[in-house]
Amino acid sequence: MPIVVHHLDDSRSQRILWLLEELGVEYTIQHHKRGADRRAPQSLRDVHPLGKAPVITDGARTVAESGAIVEYLIATYGDGRGVPTSPDARLDDSFWSHFAEGSLMPTLVLKLLFGTLLPTQSPFFVRPLVKMICGSVIGGFIDPDLKSKISFAGAELDKKGGGAAWFAGGDKDGNPTAADYQMLFPLETGVMGGRSPVTPPALVEYVKRCQERPAYQRALEKGGPYAYGPSSSKL
Repeated sequence: MPIVVHHLDDSRSQRILWLLEELGVEYTIQHHKRGADRRAPQSLRDVHPLGKAPVITDGARTVAESGAIVEYLIATYGDGRGVPTSPDARLDDSFWSHFAEGSLMPTLVLKLLFGTLLPTQSPFFVRPLVKMICGSVIGGFIDPDLKSKISFAGAELDKKGGGAAWFAGGDKDGNPTAADYQMLFPLETGVMGGRSPVTPPALVEYVKRCQERPAYQRALEKGGPYAYGPSSSKL
């Protein structure tokens, strides 16, 4: 029985489709659509109590959280693919996998919250004040933090060879590892999506290179509309 990917539009689950295509693993997609409020539907909560995407089912196993899913798929189905080639590379792989969701994504979520959600969903009579406060928070705290993190990622990738490199050096055949599957989504939404105050050339080249891979293109076709794909780039 093939793996089932519970896929939510415009979400981190796109990275799981890309990984499965790179590994050549058979899978099916169960689509879940966001409501008018852009929240995940109840159908995802029926699969896993957290009600978030991605989630996969593999036989009797249900695995949630994209980092855990990436690790599980590479360990179970990779057969050496997606595995860094040295102890130092494995440390890099772990670092960037955690950096993506533990450091970079929280700041991007704050940018979305203060830059879009709060100003547009507050009562109209206080909206000007909310916009002013949100702008101050973004300019004083969120953007400087985001600039620091994006600049750091760009500089570290430059040390490895720039946009032609992988964050952990790639596997034995020069293909991406877990770090890349984890890092691409925040770079798509932040750097290419126009939320980052800086756009390091290495990261722009890196994202474009990932998006040009045949496996990524197949995942994009199977997953359906994706707001952060190549056609949505603001650069």
